Amino acid sequence: MAISTFLTAYDQQLRTDAETASAVAVVRLGPLRLVTFEGGRGFVTYQDLDRASAETTGDLVAEALGFYRADPAILRVEWKTRGHDHAPGLHEALLANGFEPEEAESIMIGPASALAVDVDLPPGVSLRRVTEEPDIRAMSAMQDKVFGNPVSDGNAEAILRRVASDDGMELWVAEHQGLIVSAGRLEPVADTEFAGIWGGATLEEWRGRGIYRALTAARARAAVALGKRLIHSDSTEYSRPILERYGLLRVSTTTPYCWRR
Repeated sequence: MAISTFLTAYDQQLRTDAETASAVAVVRLGPLRLVTFEGGRGFVTYQDLDRASAETTGDLVAEALGFYRADPAILRVEWKTRGHDHAPGLHEALLANGFEPEEAESIMIGPASALAVDVDLPPGVSLRRVTEEPDIRAMSAMQDKVFGNPVSDGNAEAILRRVASDDGMELWVAEHQGLIVSAGRLEPVADTEFAGIWGGATLEEWRGRGIYRALTAARARAAVALGKRLIHSDSTEYSRPILERYGLLRVSTTTPYCWRR
């Protein structure tokens, strides 16, 4: 399929309420969805900016931030931009309102069947889906370490709440002698052709051995079993080449801009 076909499916199927299924609350402000997640997190997304000018874009940013500033429980807000959007003045308006850009990632999309292949694992390494609290806490701690964050209960608690809500998310890990060495989530998107693969993390000493590739294949097979045809992911420069080698295409970019109280 052509990049344009994937991108149209992305915009029409994913940039909807499907993107905020696990939200505590969603408020509409013009074309924007102002989302509140647990843990004091705000999130701004939209399908497009409705032909906004630089002036109206600036007004939207200021109004959206004002909404979150009025709630002292909100500690952090992410504005999710996409590289293919027509968004005049957005970068400048975000900076002017105290948002800071983080690292851009590639929006990757491709057929789930292309990823659902057999991959050899290093000796002693096995894959499984985890559902129990001790495994989830161990997985979360490993991901915190890989992403350079202090190991905390916060991420684990958020994942456990989602598991308890039974929203379809699946958690997959690779283990060696009881140690979780790689992990990632599969997130089927209801009423769409898509499943997302997120949170991929592998301990540094275990990289380059095909473990992340095998973990991705396991999640793709699970997606196919659920009737999902397309896989999507926002990928770092570490995971992007791996996904490209197995059939996913870079259809655009996404850059989060973050404001912190």
